[in-house]
Amino acid sequence: MSAELISSRQQDVIEEFSLFDDWMDKYEHLIELGKDVPAIDSARKTDDHLIRGCQSKVWLAADETQDGKVEFTADSDAIITKGLVGLMVRVFSGAEARAIAEAELHFLDAIGLHQHLSPTRSNGLASMVKQMRLYAAALAARRT
Repeated sequence: MSAELISSRQQDVIEEFSLFDDWMDKYEHLIELGKDVPAIDSARKTDDHLIRGCQSKVWLAADETQDGKVEFTADSDAIITKGLVGLMVRVFSGAEARAIAEAELHFLDAIGLHQHLSPTRSNGLASMVKQMRLYAAALAARRT
């Protein structure tokens, strides 16, 4: 079920971004998405939750729900980066850890994100995804 959830959310993002012809509009939409990121508790804005590899500061936390799903919270000091982490939180939150670890993230290429991000932002996005998968793997390992 969680794999389908992630796939469905990716498709929603693809459809959403297809409404915009211009990349400036897509960036504006990304910035808007950042405003809806489930906020990380300020007590968790520590080095332990800071994502390495991002030029901006990005904090990310993962918690397991009662039914074994993973919920992410995040924040960033840069608006586009906050939109990027918000996009990833939107796609992954509420899914099972195994589905997060195994998900093929085709939507990033489908919306043209990789080709329109600077190399430093692309590296930061890759670091976010890697950290989200690590958190999910750690939570899954605790369950076994």
